[in-house]
Amino acid sequence: MKLLRRTTLALFAGLAASAAIGAGGLAHAADMPAPFDKPGDVKIALVRYLSTGDFFQAYLSGVEAQAKALGVDLRVLDSRQDAALQADMVDQAIALGVNGIIIQHGLTESMKEAAQRAVDAGIRVVAFDVNVENPKVPQIEQSDRDLARLALEQAVADNGESWKAGYVYVAGIAPLDRRDETWKMFKEKYPGIEEKAMFGTLDNPIANSVANQTRSVLQANPDIQVMFAPYDEFAKGVKIAVDEAGLTSDIKIYSADVSTADISAMREPDSAWAATAATNPAVVGEVSVRALAILLTGGEPGASVIVPPTLITQKMLNDNDIKNMEDLSAKLPQFAHADAAMTDWMPLPPR
Repeated sequence: MKLLRRTTLALFAGLAASAAIGAGGLAHAADMPAPFDKPGDVKIALVRYLSTGDFFQAYLSGVEAQAKALGVDLRVLDSRQDAALQADMVDQAIALGVNGIIIQHGLTESMKEAAQRAVDAGIRVVAFDVNVENPKVPQIEQSDRDLARLALEQAVADNGESWKAGYVYVAGIAPLDRRDETWKMFKEKYPGIEEKAMFGTLDNPIANSVANQTRSVLQANPDIQVMFAPYDEFAKGVKIAVDEAGLTSDIKIYSADVSTADISAMREPDSAWAATAATNPAVVGEVSVRALAILLTGGEPGASVIVPPTLITQKMLNDNDIKNMEDLSAKLPQFAHADAAMTDWMPLPPR
């Protein structure tokens, strides 16, 4: 019954998504190489594991915008953190006859074989923030180690080399695992950093679930001075609990990723959220599609396509009166575009 449920859900998602987004590119097809020289002929699928939160909505908007610029027919399949369903959805995309697949997040153990099935079917595949352990599948990354490094360097600059920390982490998610490697390196480099508690969950709604955990952690560890929450939904949850406990002047929060809602939260008076390191999720979505497009033309985007991050501090936001993602892109040009996976023929979405 469970398998039937997953298959039915996958079929429903595929049919619904195929009606939602059609072709209609912004570039002249004659100027593009095959198979993009015939508008509407190229079909790709985005198979998602995580979709809750501003980051993933912005990522999707970038995928949609770049697909439209290329004249691509995009199908979006959303497993809502069901690993087995996500694997089923890769099979559904294969059955739909797509030319390429973007696998967005997921677990290695469930996606490794699914990605191989797609490759065996002659479908080009790229993976964003999930390691499918396949040399034929380029990895799209935000440079997660640099994201963590930038945030932690700021934490040391703000708080010195000795402090008591709470750490939000869920193992098995590739970007979080890479950020965890940097966290461990920092603890070795700065032995004065004491991890008092490690906790975390991806249960929806993530921010509220993390807030519930943080309340208990703060009660058990009232001496925590810094919270490292290297995913903005984690940071939102920590901030909820810190605010409720009246500890905004006693604890500083450092994170990864950014959105308009995050900017607003960081700019609140006396906000505990001190800094985040981020790429523009919409730009990462565009890069994911461009890397897949290069594969579809017979090119090679590289085994690892990395989008460099930017450090964003509360002071920077206040000093520049940055209120939203549009302001951030306008005042930090490096945040608005990445040259990753670019070719001379590649049309970009309108800015």
